[in-house]
Amino acid sequence: MLADDVKARVAEGSDTPGRSCPLDYRYDPRALGAGEPVLESETVYVAGGVYGNAWALERLVAMARDERAVAPVVLNGDFHWFDAEPTWFARVDDLACAQHALRGNVETELGPERGEDGCGCAYPDFVDDLTVARSNAIIARLRRTASAARARRLASLPMHALLAIGGHRVAAVHGDAWSLAGWGFATESLLEPRARAAAAEAFAAARVDVFACSHTCLPLLRRVGDRALVINNGAAGMPNFHHTRFGVATRISVHPSPHPVLYGARIGRLRVDAVAVPYDAAAFRAAFLAAWPEGSPAHASYLDRIERGPRYQVAQAVAA
Repeated sequence: MLADDVKARVAEGSDTPGRSCPLDYRYDPRALGAGEPVLESETVYVAGGVYGNAWALERLVAMARDERAVAPVVLNGDFHWFDAEPTWFARVDDLACAQHALRGNVETELGPERGEDGCGCAYPDFVDDLTVARSNAIIARLRRTASAARARRLASLPMHALLAIGGHRVAAVHGDAWSLAGWGFATESLLEPRARAAAAEAFAAARVDVFACSHTCLPLLRRVGDRALVINNGAAGMPNFHHTRFGVATRISVHPSPHPVLYGARIGRLRVDAVAVPYDAAAFRAAFLAAWPEGSPAHASYLDRIERGPRYQVAQAVAA
């Protein structure tokens, strides 16, 4: 099967910290297919990659409250990252865990049993070694920030969730259909015919119409076959497009959005949209620089993106 081929490629990855995919990160999309929804609503916001941006998280929760009925917010992992200071970490953690929180590789690797084996990002070959090393250094500092009680709670969060939205089944995952840190739904991966075929198999096995994911840090919307959709919100807590200063969240609903829509698609009754998450960019930048000054790993890897966004355009997010 094509899905088996994709999983084998993941399993053959490097043992290098930051590139490896731990065995307990993996799951079978049939587990979603056999499950029951954990929540049912006419509107749900799904967002990963808050990365410690408390201002973006607060704005996202406020946006969900602007709906005709308050919409659930599902955080599909990596809501911590830059918040390597105890008060800042607690602020993000308390609000995140008040939502429907799933764990990403960041929250998983904060667990007391994980050791010092890297960030758990399972970076593919097209990510350079220096970026991997910096991510490992960031998670090492974050481990020293999180209290033992908070770390245990985060590590115990579920890896994925099945949602019922307007009569449709939607899977919220951090990575892809097979792994918490999978890159099978990355822009680069879904350009490959075999990866798209494997994705179609995963939709059938999970019995879902939409996979809402994050992890790869770049947003996309791709149709798989005639009906299924993959939507990756990229990062809710950082710019996703060149020369912008807002995050992106996924809004899935049977109702029109009260917020500006960047792009979207229809599937049955559902509107599957990417919406901007405006936040106080100056406050976030100041907090980031206070925690991660020049010479630190996060400063080297992320300051340019925080200030100018990645070299990525909206048209690329929706390209076939």
